[in-house]
Amino acid sequence: MSRIRPYIRGSRLAQAGLAVTAAGLLATALSPTAGADDSPTRATALENAASVLADRAASLGLTAAQDTTVRDVVVDADGTQHVRYDRTYRQLPVLGGDFVLHLAKDGTYRSASRATAGTLSLSSITPKVSAPKAADLAATALRAANVGETLKRLTSKPQLVVDALHGTPKLAWRTDAAAQDSLGNPVARTVLTDARTGAEIDAWDSIETASGDGKSLYGGTVPLETTRSGSTYQLKDATRGGTYTGDAANKTDLCLLTVCLSRAPATVFTDADNHWGTGAATDRSTVAVDAQYGTDVTWDYYEDVHGRKGIAGDGKGSFNRVHYGNAYNNAFWDDSCFCMTYGDGDGTQLGPLVSLDVAGHEMTHGVTSKTAALTYSGESGGLNEATSDIFGTLVEFHAGNSSDPGDYLIGEKIVRSGLGRDALRYMDKPSKDGVSVDCWSTTTADLDVHYSSGVGNHFAYLLAEGSGAKTVNGVSYNSPTCNGSSVDGIGRDKLGAIWYRALTVYMTSSTKYAGARTATLNAARDLYGADSAERSAVAAAWSAVNVG
Repeated sequence: MSRIRPYIRGSRLAQAGLAVTAAGLLATALSPTAGADDSPTRATALENAASVLADRAASLGLTAAQDTTVRDVVVDADGTQHVRYDRTYRQLPVLGGDFVLHLAKDGTYRSASRATAGTLSLSSITPKVSAPKAADLAATALRAANVGETLKRLTSKPQLVVDALHGTPKLAWRTDAAAQDSLGNPVARTVLTDARTGAEIDAWDSIETASGDGKSLYGGTVPLETTRSGSTYQLKDATRGGTYTGDAANKTDLCLLTVCLSRAPATVFTDADNHWGTGAATDRSTVAVDAQYGTDVTWDYYEDVHGRKGIAGDGKGSFNRVHYGNAYNNAFWDDSCFCMTYGDGDGTQLGPLVSLDVAGHEMTHGVTSKTAALTYSGESGGLNEATSDIFGTLVEFHAGNSSDPGDYLIGEKIVRSGLGRDALRYMDKPSKDGVSVDCWSTTTADLDVHYSSGVGNHFAYLLAEGSGAKTVNGVSYNSPTCNGSSVDGIGRDKLGAIWYRALTVYMTSSTKYAGARTATLNAARDLYGADSAERSAVAAAWSAVNVG
């Protein structure tokens, strides 16, 4: 879907590619968008994958009723190839139909990672529940999730899909419902409804909350790449895909997550002397500096560390909107506009939500959407949020900004005294926020994704820093384990390498914490060896948060 991911993730990656059917299993020509900048290595991987699909259609559950499209391609330095696919059934999107083919250097099949492994077959794709009825049910669910709030301009848009994520595959309506609250700020919920019975299958918030020379609010004076336009400068960076920052003028927009009925403006900031902001929030360009700078350092982290150029890996930049809404205590990533949006906060609980870790968090929702596309509910949703917290933290460390040094506190710069604590979340001991969990249990999937993310955040801290008391950049931590063990850390660089490979190569939309353990163990094996200390450390850190 066109996902909005508040802080605190978004349409799918342009689906290029290979249509595959069991009848002929012939690869169609790549679309111009996908193929324009394909390197020979990537093209070879696609050819190899098409051949493997033809040979292994049955074992992958592919039938004449199904088609596949390429979502992503990863080619390792040693020539190993990983091609990620989405699936349709009789032209309907399949939730949980995604899979990854893992190929050897010579293109031969090694293995596959599948979101779901069951047989995909439906007796009919004609719904008994009408689209208007599904829209009404989703609207009711949105109201129920915002009890006590008067919603206005409520709209909902159903899409017929095949749900293979929740047990036996079934025909379902996936409905994106959106409205505005009493302050004019957006609220949204995605509801999955059984198209035969009308029963709700699942529902999740579609706004994922998270809670840039320029003088910023949080990062001091920072460097900026800008664009000259006549006698003025634009806050637009041609060196990073044309990324820019605009002023939303305290307006909001209303989107169905696939279609926006209205869009708040994003008029690009301009300046006469190319020295931006004053460092005070009273200057509207000050937070624009923070937002642009956050985009810059996040882009640099992914390119410098992981070789990924831009959120989608295609070198194209996103854009930022600041001063969104009225005292809006949120920031979010939205795939439909490929943009990040930042509220100014209410000044009591939160200030402007433009800190480094928030920017890294939100852009990572975009990266996740273009790779594993972790479903934003249950344990998969917790992993989605943890992924953004992990990389948001690593971005902050990578930036090396003395005014905002790296730490394992999430959103510490934006928190105000009225919140009652000094950060939104704590990676060393997530339960310090009073709502997140340190350890996995059978009830983890029932929690809000921002709280179930604690399991992944705790694992990441333990893997990087180890258990017990420790001081990093002047901040004291004391991370416990859930099994009484003592864990030795392997450092942030290795944590980032392992998690990135797991996300981009092994995780799928349905991955839960047990699957994340397997994915990170596979990633550690690939990077450091099957008998390496790093792989053993991954196993120990997962066991320490009760994921065995």
